[in-house]
Amino acid sequence: MSVKAMYPGTFDPMTLGHKELASRAAKIFDSVVVAIAANPEKNPMFSLHERVSMAKDVLSDISNIEVAEYSGLTVDFAIENGIGVIVRGLRAASDFEYELQLANMNRYLAKKIETAFLTPTEYAFVTSSLVREIATMGGNVSSFVSPAVEKALVNHFKNK
Repeated sequence: MSVKAMYPGTFDPMTLGHKELASRAAKIFDSVVVAIAANPEKNPMFSLHERVSMAKDVLSDISNIEVAEYSGLTVDFAIENGIGVIVRGLRAASDFEYELQLANMNRYLAKKIETAFLTPTEYAFVTSSLVREIATMGGNVSSFVSPAVEKALVNHFKNK
């Protein structure tokens, strides 16, 4: 039986922590869709097109990962694409309560879809928000993002 998973998120921008979790998910599941949410309520720094493009660049070396965009409910995207598992990252204990609530709601909405939690190793302290904040102030983010994402951040602030 082939198991298809999705790793959803805004990925604004995609960090090396995101790549780590996507890479680990790709070792567990037959295929993984990194699903980038439009999520305009979060007022993302990068457009959906830019986030998808960066993710494709960052994850291009992992053969069983595809990158897709979506809007609406995550479980609806999963059902429409034959996905059986939603992968979520837990960086700290403080993430657990929210993620558990989300997983339970998803299970209520789509009983056949499971949630798998992965914990990061090296990048547990890295968030997209912190990367954006450091980049906003001209700090060096090269330890937290791929070269392509770093370039996109530099260009974004150069044009402001």
